[in-house]
Amino acid sequence: MTLVQLDLAQIKRSCSACSLRHLCLPAPIDAADLSRLDALVRARRPLKTGESLYLAGAPLRSLFVVRSGSVKTFVEDKEGEAQILGFHLPGELVGLDALAEDAHQCHAVALEHTTICEVTVPQLLDVASQIPGFQRHLLRLQSRELVRDHEHLVLTSRLQALERVAAFLLALSRRYHHLGHPENRIQLSMARSDIANYLSLAIETVSRLFGKLSDMKVISVRRRMVHVLDFSKLHELAREHHQGDAEHAYPINAGNQAG
Repeated sequence: MTLVQLDLAQIKRSCSACSLRHLCLPAPIDAADLSRLDALVRARRPLKTGESLYLAGAPLRSLFVVRSGSVKTFVEDKEGEAQILGFHLPGELVGLDALAEDAHQCHAVALEHTTICEVTVPQLLDVASQIPGFQRHLLRLQSRELVRDHEHLVLTSRLQALERVAAFLLALSRRYHHLGHPENRIQLSMARSDIANYLSLAIETVSRLFGKLSDMKVISVRRRMVHVLDFSKLHELAREHHQGDAEHAYPINAGNQAG
């Protein structure tokens, strides 16, 4: 009898065994289509902290899904000043900015040790045309990008500083909960300076407001881990008590929400 050796590393890398499968792929999807999609993933490569996934101006070749870790996207002006556009967590799609002009419009950099799944665009579109529900799934992901852009504009133009920080923490809480983490625990993979940049606030303001929320017993902070102690108060501070459905108010970069 011939013994078949299983490639455990390959099994762990495959889409069928991935814990993020429900975030990245349309449901339902049968085993045959899942195998085709698994074969489509060209590379699952690691990125070091601060390493670029792509740069603005680079031609569109692939789309990317964060498998572990996190990525920030940002643009730079002529003076080299950066403006952060979003933070991408596991299961979220990165690279849609290049679809309009066939070139990336922003930079994407790993915030921590990160693993990326890469899929070439021509192959993705070819397979999407053959798998029921997959084209709709891709359109849904693109729509989420547009919604996030709008929500970011609302966040930075209409909310006061404390409201921005509260809404940002609530959005991260939901996204981590969607990944299966406790809703009251938020791991901040980004620096305070990145949060300040994203929220269009001074870093001193962000630090002061984190301290204020801690003094109010709304959150507790230990290094980059935030524990939410009072969700009701956090919703109130984020002005979500005015929303008809607080669960969906200001879902900052809620992924794929990912993506």
